[in-house]
Amino acid sequence: MNKSERKGIISMGNWIIDSVKFIEVYPKKGNLANIVGEDEGLGGCAHNVLADLAAMKSGIPLYAGGCIGNDRLGKMCLDECDRLGIDTSNMKVVEGASTSYTDVMSEIHGTASRTFFHCRGANAMLSVDHVLAAESDARIFHLGYLLLLDGLDKEDDEYGVAAARALHGLQEKGYLTSVDVVSEEGDRYRKVVLPCLKYTDYLIVNEVEAEKCLGWPVRKEDGSILMEDALRAARELLDAGVNRMVVIHFPEGGVAASKDGRTAQAPSFTLSKEEIVSTVGAGDAFCAGALYAIHEGYDMDQMLDIASASARFNLYSSTSTGGAPTLETILDFIKNIK
Repeated sequence: MNKSERKGIISMGNWIIDSVKFIEVYPKKGNLANIVGEDEGLGGCAHNVLADLAAMKSGIPLYAGGCIGNDRLGKMCLDECDRLGIDTSNMKVVEGASTSYTDVMSEIHGTASRTFFHCRGANAMLSVDHVLAAESDARIFHLGYLLLLDGLDKEDDEYGVAAARALHGLQEKGYLTSVDVVSEEGDRYRKVVLPCLKYTDYLIVNEVEAEKCLGWPVRKEDGSILMEDALRAARELLDAGVNRMVVIHFPEGGVAASKDGRTAQAPSFTLSKEEIVSTVGAGDAFCAGALYAIHEGYDMDQMLDIASASARFNLYSSTSTGGAPTLETILDFIKNIK
């Protein structure tokens, strides 16, 4: 099946149960913080992107892929996909492994920042063979998060990293490939992400991930960011190998640059600090909006607006996808605010 005949989006990668603890302030080492509320919900790149896309009710076929455990949390993942009408035929239940989970410490004051304590679990078992065994009629194959998938982050003698081998195989099967990366401390970005770029059609990352890949700071020392610097970063990632488009998002806005020289930039649709419940999943909501717009052929300016609006509504919820809006809501909001 060639690309023009394909329709839909498959998202494969991290499936994580987020256990969110709301705290007044994150404590210094050895100190105590009060938990003033709790919530539980599904998270991880694969789930979040698909759940946000399903909430849009656009009619695009959606496919789930990844590894989960044969446990209560794994059943939660499958039940949620069934509820949302997402095909689960490419989900792999791994006996003897637990479904991945994250304890999220979310501050209720200030910027609503959050800190993550993560158990990789079954996500670590996702391999090149799992990825290439996936069967769907989807046009776009979204893979994420790199740097949080042990089986794909490992070295490969030919490709540099296993994920690059998987992405190349997906392109040969007729998919357009999309990649997202987790934000982490450390120096693995250039080793893991850069070998994947030549097999990546769409790279959708935040400014921190972009600068880690490039090796230079996108933000100024005073914390400010200029659209011109973000666009420079997008162009450099294209030069590093991305085939079609790089999209970089950050709280202040987003930029996009394509291989044919087109660029776009847009400020974010902001909320006040008091209105923001949590920022968990906002980047994935942006990614979902971008993937929908790419799939449907919107121009780059419209794509950034749709992605930014999707992220904005996410901020009203404590969980990764609880604030996900319908496509009608997104388009009406953009129409009324422009």
